[in-house]
Amino acid sequence: MTAIRSLIATAALGLSALAATADEDDVQHYAIEPSETLEQALTNFTEYNAKVRDVLEREDLSVADMEEIHEYTYTIEAALAKINEEFGALPETLEALHLASEAHDADEVRSLAETYFETAGELSE
Repeated sequence: MTAIRSLIATAALGLSALAATADEDDVQHYAIEPSETLEQALTNFTEYNAKVRDVLEREDLSVADMEEIHEYTYTIEAALAKINEEFGALPETLEALHLASEAHDADEVRSLAETYFETAGELSE
């Protein structure tokens, strides 16, 4: 499960430019599964990507199949937005930790490591 969460986080960070942010003013064509917490977002990301893959395994894609994928992408987009919100600062925090360790600043290392692992720990649970 740890590898899956790492892969999800990496994919989410890499795709942040492509992900539409969930905005209350956006017009929603379909109801979405909420991604109010990181755990919900990771679960939705995994489950709804699997649903899209299942549809894509069908021999011929009908208009209804494409609408099904369209519906699923709303939940995936909301999940990616939450993942990006939670993990967006993680690379900067890691870089600051790297630089503090390089400078042998023990107090700063401890402080930054605490911040880093509060977020990164979500991936290893």
